[in-house]
Amino acid sequence: MQTDIPMREAVHNFQVSAPARDNDPQSESGQPSDEWKLEQGLAAVELHLLDQTRSKEADGDVPDWEGDTAPVTRKFDSKLAADELPGWDGYVEWEDYPDKKRKAHEILISQKFPPPPEFQLAPIPGTNPVLEGVRWKLWHRAIGGRLAVVPEESWAIVLKEKSPDMLHLLQFPYNGEPPKRLVIAQPVTPNPLHFIRNHGGIPSIEPSAWFLRLDGLVKEPKKLTLADLQDESRFPRMERLVTIQCSGTRRIEQIMLYAGEGDEMINAPWAEGAIGTARYVGVSLKKVIKYCGGLEEDGKHLELVGADTYFKMNEVMNYAISVPYSKVKANEVMLVWEMNGEPLPKIHGAPVRAVVMGYIGARSVKWLYRITAISQPTRAPVQSKEYLYFNQQVGKHNQRWTDGIQIQEMPVSSAIMSPWNKQVVVHKGKIEVKGWAYSGGGRWPERVEVSADGGFSWYAVPVENLSEKHKFAWRTWHMWLPCDVEGWIEILVRCWDNALNTQPIQVRDAWNWCLHVTSSAHRIKVYSVNKAKDRTRERLGEFEKRGISFVPITRPTEFPYMTWEEYDEYFRNNGPRDVDE
Repeated sequence: MQTDIPMREAVHNFQVSAPARDNDPQSESGQPSDEWKLEQGLAAVELHLLDQTRSKEADGDVPDWEGDTAPVTRKFDSKLAADELPGWDGYVEWEDYPDKKRKAHEILISQKFPPPPEFQLAPIPGTNPVLEGVRWKLWHRAIGGRLAVVPEESWAIVLKEKSPDMLHLLQFPYNGEPPKRLVIAQPVTPNPLHFIRNHGGIPSIEPSAWFLRLDGLVKEPKKLTLADLQDESRFPRMERLVTIQCSGTRRIEQIMLYAGEGDEMINAPWAEGAIGTARYVGVSLKKVIKYCGGLEEDGKHLELVGADTYFKMNEVMNYAISVPYSKVKANEVMLVWEMNGEPLPKIHGAPVRAVVMGYIGARSVKWLYRITAISQPTRAPVQSKEYLYFNQQVGKHNQRWTDGIQIQEMPVSSAIMSPWNKQVVVHKGKIEVKGWAYSGGGRWPERVEVSADGGFSWYAVPVENLSEKHKFAWRTWHMWLPCDVEGWIEILVRCWDNALNTQPIQVRDAWNWCLHVTSSAHRIKVYSVNKAKDRTRERLGEFEKRGISFVPITRPTEFPYMTWEEYDEYFRNNGPRDVDE
């Protein structure tokens, strides 16, 4: 905030009939002082429910009513969550112990936890971390034992392994992305700047203690160590350049249009940096399954399980998803232990994680320790209850899990990294624009187009200004965009992949209740100042000569725009403002 800008003067209150709210400052008329915010939707989180199917007397929520709840005795078991294995610090096994999961459920339902923070209908906090994850921390502490200190341990790993430039969207479970200026600074994302989207705490597993369980509908269940996987006489080494993208990338655009589901972890307010590209080394899961004798006839999917603890609807479990075996047979699922020439960082899933090429990042399980062959997709909540793409008429009032498409492959997408939204850009008839483009499923950006007029006319990014083409990686790009007009303009980018898939123009076309997959053309508004125009160049010179900043543009200009002589001369030459006949 610029401290030299005076605060806005108070708006005069108008006499209206409005209900008072607790702790609300009011004018003498009885009107809440922030009524104007409510009327304009600037404090929508405080708006009462307008139920037009009921009488006016019953309109809105009934104050101080919480319903009848039976008293519940708070439960606690300090020994429930213990480290499962030596050298596996922070890993609690849940899937093998149904009784332990039941006890954890009883603990959670015996306590009250705060609701998620409001960051859609209320302003997003201007802090870093943006959100703390209070509920998630309290859930871990409620289970107690080993989990009680996992939030603090995980944050320490974030501070050690991630760049101080990172934007921390959620402190715990950690969600973070690099700032725009660093997202595409290099075609391959440095490890400390690669985005992170965690669903739980960060286990610390010793590579020498780690092993992978393969069971279920495999013909020969096995347990493999890291040394086994790295034995090239058994498994050929594999190296791939892969872009991993969170399905929440650019979610902030959907939030700014319409509010949707608001869990602070599942629906974190991601910007354009929830994407990164790295070179991974490991082995193909196809070769590992072959080493286990292949799958039984009914084996159609592979459930990948991580060592982090996950919470959903008062249930506790290990993080799990599934991928179809057809994806594995295409050599598009890797088990990796190296990232950009370095051992896989703890925060990225060390010692071994999955990398599922072309799928949403949620399928690339970190801290992988178990793979189970199954006949149907897993019912684990991250697969069956979350990461669902709903029709726009589906929402809190009517949603069912089966109404949503389970998101796997990422569609074509792109984003502008420079300029920034609402930035003032001084140029000489061309604006330099930079960004990234990506398409999932083994498709790649074939053409990137940019528009300076809201999407009416498009300019193709020159091929030489696109980074190298790869099957499972993004392409960064830059171009000088012709722009003669001045004032507010809208710059858009869209991508065409090799299958000629492209992006819808409006965010509305991509909006969905769970706020996933913002696949629309990325749109920013910039204030264009064309220095190639004589009058503009002279005016900018006047600001510079007087030592006055041109920004913010909303600040009034406090020196005369023209002399009275110039003013009089204009009307002498062009006639009066009004005529008599």
